[in-house]
Amino acid sequence: MPHQKGIKPVAQNRKAFHDYFVEERYECGIALFGTEVKSIRQGRVNLKESWATIRKGEVWVEGMHISPYEQGNIYNRDPLRAKKLLLHKSEIRKLDGLVARQGYTLVPLEIYLKDGRMKVQLGLCKGKAEHDKRDSIAKRDADRDIRRALREQNR
Repeated sequence: MPHQKGIKPVAQNRKAFHDYFVEERYECGIALFGTEVKSIRQGRVNLKESWATIRKGEVWVEGMHISPYEQGNIYNRDPLRAKKLLLHKSEIRKLDGLVARQGYTLVPLEIYLKDGRMKVQLGLCKGKAEHDKRDSIAKRDADRDIRRALREQNR
């Protein structure tokens, strides 16, 4: 198989942008088994209810559902097992300090292929209050109306 170049998005966590303010983003590798990679390449992954934790100096993503690969038979793994994220030790220490002291949460935002390797974009997020969510929805609707009006005017 030839080496693929570029970035190919596989799945996004849109709910994270509704529920959190994303302060920083980190690109992580992810430790997977072969059947999990094949299943993700088919787009059979759900990030909606996933989060990341730091245990013993390692970052683990929990709640990420990877559907079993159809031809995987005995090699399939538990769809909800914790998966290890690969980051530099200095980044892990920084994230651990922020999560422990300042109330941040680590949320997987996106899974994509970068030059043939599976990557996860991890967001350092702060939770939104209910009024913040309403403000975000109102701003999005106003932007949509403006774009629609401009499109109508340009016809």
